[in-house]
Amino acid sequence: MTIRSVVVGLGHYLPERVVPNSEFEAELDTSDEWIKSRSGIERRHFAAEGETTSDLATKAAQNALANAGLSANDLDAIVLATSTADLTFPSAATMVQAALGMTRGFAYDVQAVCAGFVYALANANALIVSGQAKRIMVIGAETFSRIMDWSDRSTCVLFGDGAGAVIIEAQEGVGDKTDRGILSVDLNSDGQHRDILYVDGGVSTQTTGFLRMQGKEVFRHAVEKLAQTATTAMEKVGISGDEVDWIVPHQANIRIIQGTAKKLGLSMDHVVVTVQDHGNTSAASIPLALSVGAERGQIKRGDVIVTEAIGGGLAWGAVVLRW
Repeated sequence: MTIRSVVVGLGHYLPERVVPNSEFEAELDTSDEWIKSRSGIERRHFAAEGETTSDLATKAAQNALANAGLSANDLDAIVLATSTADLTFPSAATMVQAALGMTRGFAYDVQAVCAGFVYALANANALIVSGQAKRIMVIGAETFSRIMDWSDRSTCVLFGDGAGAVIIEAQEGVGDKTDRGILSVDLNSDGQHRDILYVDGGVSTQTTGFLRMQGKEVFRHAVEKLAQTATTAMEKVGISGDEVDWIVPHQANIRIIQGTAKKLGLSMDHVVVTVQDHGNTSAASIPLALSVGAERGQIKRGDVIVTEAIGGGLAWGAVVLRW
């Protein structure tokens, strides 16, 4: 008998305010065509004044619970991936725990920037496989609009706010790639490249800071490292490219998504793409795309899914699962 972490519920939430590319034209030397041609992004959502990361996460969590037919106290834990928590402490996860009325279990945050959801899902899977929990809510939530330099057209047009959540639970499998649930994980980081994507502020410097990015360098690392981690995760469980139903990538840039799919030998017909509607929502992008993909009817029970992401650190990784 093998214990697998099987997805039993998912949901997402996007703030009400939709910001089309044209909204940036009045203040920046940019255009809808310039943004679309370089990123594939057409619009994104921004949180309202006073709307926090934990607010977005709570709404996504509520939708996931409804989707699964569960209550908050059916959960053993909440693992929340974010780089834009409401406060230095306590964790956004404990705020969601309280907002849901969850009076048992434990909750904590994971910070790996855009790779955060992959790291959080891997962490939650380890808790389930080791027997420390049986059912966990894994959330990715961000309000990146709060760390944008609105004078920097190379970054501020790329990011958006949102949240996505999945619920995984322990189920028995036979121990091979036919099992439902998480089949393999691959995680990596290399702190030598921290200066190509970072925020120039933080608690110990008593500043908030803005996101800074060397776009060409990030692109160069992204395609190579994303294809490598996805391939490694697939090899760990003996999954070949022709067995993959869907890649659900971090939604940063359509050219990165296309380049990674090409390196993996998969057509874009096998890729869930939401970047045009959401922009880069960092740790929220994969659970958002999973939820939207399922809502569209793309992702179905039994499908083999490969998720991969890269973010500041650099940190990157992939998870292979059967839906």
